[in-house]
Amino acid sequence: MRMFGASIEEKDHNRYEIDGIVDPKTPNGILDVANSGTTIRFATSICALTPRGTCILTGDQSIRRRPMGPLLDSLKSLGVDCWSERENGCPPIGVRGGGLRGGEANVDSSSSSQFLSSLLISCPKAAFNSSIRVEKELVSKPYVDATIWMMNIFNVKVDRDGYRAFSIRGEQSYKKARITIPGDPGSASFFMVAAMLSGSSIKITGIDSELPQADLSFLDIARELGAEVSISNGTITLTAPEKLHGGSFDLKDSPDLLPPLAVAALRADSPIEITGVEHTRVKESDRVSVLSTELSKVGFRIEEGPDYIRIEPTMEPKSEVLNAHNDHRLFMAFCALGLSLPRGLMIEGLESVDVSYPNFLDDLSSLGAKIEVENP
Repeated sequence: MRMFGASIEEKDHNRYEIDGIVDPKTPNGILDVANSGTTIRFATSICALTPRGTCILTGDQSIRRRPMGPLLDSLKSLGVDCWSERENGCPPIGVRGGGLRGGEANVDSSSSSQFLSSLLISCPKAAFNSSIRVEKELVSKPYVDATIWMMNIFNVKVDRDGYRAFSIRGEQSYKKARITIPGDPGSASFFMVAAMLSGSSIKITGIDSELPQADLSFLDIARELGAEVSISNGTITLTAPEKLHGGSFDLKDSPDLLPPLAVAALRADSPIEITGVEHTRVKESDRVSVLSTELSKVGFRIEEGPDYIRIEPTMEPKSEVLNAHNDHRLFMAFCALGLSLPRGLMIEGLESVDVSYPNFLDDLSSLGAKIEVENP
């Protein structure tokens, strides 16, 4: 954001002051998003708002495999000159500045709602009104709700027809606002599943249950698994049952919950089947395939299909070396799993956790987990 011209000042440990600019400037260098898919998708549309020049966006090896074609196609319909450098629909991405024209566009968000959110964030700055129609079935719907919720806070409006069509008036202006960024229920889910796997209780603070957040659905999932769960004044309280239940769970709208739910099968009394997860195959890793491979090492019997994974509990789990495949959510899920194995687990891929939760191991240790880091 600083490369686009924003001034961001850290006032103290928990407070930032951000001064934006009317129009983003062309970055003086390549935008390297590292391992953040959200960043590259949102920043691609912002690049179109620069007055001139060319923006190049890229990231690590995982990012260079992430699909961007649907977003590029939509931006072209809105008057943007943009392309995939390798012509494969993936990063590196090039975007020529000059502003968004607006108009009509279709977007295929069947693999990620981030394509739609990216357009919604930038289209208010277009020269003319924009109409966006969603092709196929939109996944991760609560993330779109959260996007529009935040846009409203900054005085930018979106008219919508459910999740099928969105109208955005051009030449709108974002206004300054004071916001509190709540804790992430997706990160909290790993501590909840850790408590369930270890048969204990936990309290987690800092969660805003009013803001639309897809991963808050893990509270309902935990209840279906048999845990006693409540949330009051931003505090989640969870108490594990003696044995978790199995069942079938549809994660079409909350795909990031696949890893913590999958490892919960260790203490389940029957198989856990997870459906609606085809789009998790194009995350930081192919999460369905990696979970199938790695959890099989522990002794789970796994059945997977294009859009589902079925995990049968094992009575004799094995302590093995698991590879998180440079995927932060898999690394955290495997850590939770290791708490319930008599000899624990060795997990490769520590560096990946910095993407979303650099202090994860410290917080897990503070709860009593015994963790050793080799060759830090």
